[in-house]
Amino acid sequence: MNDDYIYKPLADDKPPGTAEKHNALIIFVGEIRKTVRALGVSMIFVTVGIFFLSPELLKMVQGHLADQLYFFSVAGPFLAHVKLALFAAIYGLMPWIMAILWRALGKPFGVVGSQLFFFVLFTCLLFYAGTLFCYFVTLPLGIKFLLGFGSAELQPVISIGRFVNFTTLFILAFGVIFELPIFMVFMAKVGVLTRRFYEKNRRYAVLLIAILAALLTPTPDIVNMLLMGGPLYLLYEAGIIILRVMRIQ
Repeated sequence: MNDDYIYKPLADDKPPGTAEKHNALIIFVGEIRKTVRALGVSMIFVTVGIFFLSPELLKMVQGHLADQLYFFSVAGPFLAHVKLALFAAIYGLMPWIMAILWRALGKPFGVVGSQLFFFVLFTCLLFYAGTLFCYFVTLPLGIKFLLGFGSAELQPVISIGRFVNFTTLFILAFGVIFELPIFMVFMAKVGVLTRRFYEKNRRYAVLLIAILAALLTPTPDIVNMLLMGGPLYLLYEAGIIILRVMRIQ
């Protein structure tokens, strides 16, 4: 197995002290500041460019997830298209965002080269896998279930603004939580947490996952919480399995 992916403890095999944590935070913030302006400018230009394509994008998403949308304010459709364009910009620029994040996270701990490429690559793959899983599996099932409570006397009237908010936030949230295994590997790799810590604290992980699912889901109902919390716990267990395969303690 490639030595790059085998656990290498920090110097003297001791957890980082207060001074080390402070220095790591300074380095992290410094690395982020180097590129945040360029990323912000790029985000604006990409959002503006996608805005002119947002009607076709909305038509595609609406055809997959909803029948008829309505708006209840003059600016409603415009704001919905802006939000959709911003979401698409974030989605498309995610590899760059992850490269910035991992370079900043990895520098204080000496994670560079092939190891850094490994984290960026698999973070992006997991993010896009989570968003696609949400778009093609979770969202259709969740929307069908929630709208199933309608009747002849109770017809759904969905606003375009709430529809865009619901779908984009839910898709992004799924993309983020699907990255859990790779961050578990990173924390164990740099010696902050251990595989045994993850194994011994499953009960607390379940509680934290339930809280996280409640915070990240656009609606507070139990159905959406389960649709997010269930996969998140499976990813937690997947992270432990990956650590075992990579022989990281």
